[in-house]
Amino acid sequence: SLGANDASNAFGSAVGSKMISFRKAAIIASVAVILGAVMQGAGTSQTLGKLGSVNAIGGSFTLALASGVTVYLMTKLAIPVSTTQAIVGAIIGWNLFTGNKTDAATLSTIVAGWVSGPVLGALFSIPLFILIITIKKRSEIHLIRFESYIKTALIIVGAFAAYSLGANNIANVMGVFLPAFNLQELNLGIITLTSSQQLFLLGGLAIAAGIITYSKRVMQTIGANIVQLSPEAAMVVVLAHSLVLFLFSSSS
Repeated sequence: SLGANDASNAFGSAVGSKMISFRKAAIIASVAVILGAVMQGAGTSQTLGKLGSVNAIGGSFTLALASGVTVYLMTKLAIPVSTTQAIVGAIIGWNLFTGNKTDAATLSTIVAGWVSGPVLGALFSIPLFILIITIKKRSEIHLIRFESYIKTALIIVGAFAAYSLGANNIANVMGVFLPAFNLQELNLGIITLTSSQQLFLLGGLAIAAGIITYSKRVMQTIGANIVQLSPEAAMVVVLAHSLVLFLFSSSS
């Protein structure tokens, strides 16, 4: 459900502006989101784990199901929705049902991120757009060649956005399962995956499945139905968004 809904944040603008095909966007996003989840997903998972005590597999299952159904229903309606809000709401509901305490400081930090995220995105997008327009005017590059450069840039920043999506949002998929599982390290020769990284890999594969099978409608909503974006604007939107996600995942 997360992949079906949130992949629009990485490639919705590019697909909606018809600079990249949905198939190419889905493949690139799937690979990048798995890498982000496995390599950098621990920070946000630790923050989410402080919100409440969920130390039984039954509780983990209930929370994941509640948030998954919520996001799935929103995706069916082609409505972009925050998976973080869904899982946070599920944890708070679990805490109320079981009598556990919801950590107010952690909840305040998460909610502050919901407020500061859009603000930071706007602050990043303004200088980025000015920079791109200035380069376009001063470089005197032919329009066709310039759009070719923009298309390549959209692929790069889209991959970065998908990586940041995996790093930041894998906690929404697998964070509640971390206390209930303690798997043996998995040696793959090149790398060794810890217990949490194995769960992140599984979650990343599930996100990728959602991207490939069911994300097209939400991508169209983000990329075309909200506002018509030029290729330059699409690149600015994706890059500003991915910088915010990367910043928050790096600081957990």
